[in-house]
Amino acid sequence: MNTPDPVIQAAWVTIVSKSRTLLEAVEAALKNAGLPPLAWYDALLEIEKAGPDGLRPFELKERLLLPQYGTSRLLDRMAKAELIERRDCDDDGRGQIVCISDKGQAVRQAMWPVYARVLSEKIEDKLSPEDAAQLVKLLSKL
Repeated sequence: MNTPDPVIQAAWVTIVSKSRTLLEAVEAALKNAGLPPLAWYDALLEIEKAGPDGLRPFELKERLLLPQYGTSRLLDRMAKAELIERRDCDDDGRGQIVCISDKGQAVRQAMWPVYARVLSEKIEDKLSPEDAAQLVKLLSKL
């Protein structure tokens, strides 16, 4: 077995730990503001971007890279909170289309300033635009 170079190991640990730290900061800020978790924002954004035709749950699953059961539970919770609407799919008698509700749009819009503030505090305030572009370039290689 090939052991990665210590610098590669350090890069991995840094990527994982900083990613976790940033995600936890966003989650905490959303919770403190009385808003749903970040996964709800991501789902609402993808459903909203799909427009009035909505998305099939499997399409959302692919866009969010969630397992099927995770997507189903997420959609169940969001439907219970009336943030999404489920409609029968005309093409498939068993299928559904998921659309964002007016309430869902309002919640997603309320979440963005909180999310954006954390991005500004944790990234924009610490990295120059050039540093951020370099980070994107480096991470894109992975």
